[in-house]
Amino acid sequence: MTRGLIGKKLGMTEVFSEDGIFVPVTVIEVEPSVVVQKKTSAKDGYDALQLGYGRVSQRKLTKPLQGHLRKADKGYFRILREFKGDTEGYEVGQEISIDMFAPGDFVDVVGTTKGKGFAGVIKRHGFGGGRASHGSMFHRAPGSIGASADPSRVFKGTKLPGHMGTDRKTVQNLVVWAVRPELNALLVKGAVPGNKNAFVVVKQAIKKGKEGK
Repeated sequence: MTRGLIGKKLGMTEVFSEDGIFVPVTVIEVEPSVVVQKKTSAKDGYDALQLGYGRVSQRKLTKPLQGHLRKADKGYFRILREFKGDTEGYEVGQEISIDMFAPGDFVDVVGTTKGKGFAGVIKRHGFGGGRASHGSMFHRAPGSIGASADPSRVFKGTKLPGHMGTDRKTVQNLVVWAVRPELNALLVKGAVPGNKNAFVVVKQAIKKGKEGK
């Protein structure tokens, strides 16, 4: 299985390295995740583990989802995520803890970015805008977005004002700075997407393995 867990972003703080360098870190609460379903190539077409995180009341779930979670006999969960890879050695109902990560590991963190509401092209796409001088009449507008006669339409994908944020984003190759099993906390160097108390997925980095390698 691709090493990974579900967690909750608690916020950012700072620590100091052994040589006194200031290091910004994100604190992620990672309580043990429960194996809810074990998928195999023979039955499902691929190998993966479905993990559950964040216990909730049975009344907040639909009847089909209650029946699905009841097979693990570990309670009911708000968040379900899949981790593809070899499932050998894992069983339904097994708890996976933070111990799978160690300081120096590289991880990819998946989350949902903060919602910014409706935004113009300068904030949303980083446009430069027009002159700020008096009488310019072109300050923060997007500019020309097409021609009149030919092609007589706006091309698909043109960067325009619109809803900004609440997108699924992955930040790659973040270093695990510290692992605190007694607090179920993972300290990751740098920022991760999402608001405080937002759910994130922390998984083994695809491109790197361990710091310095």
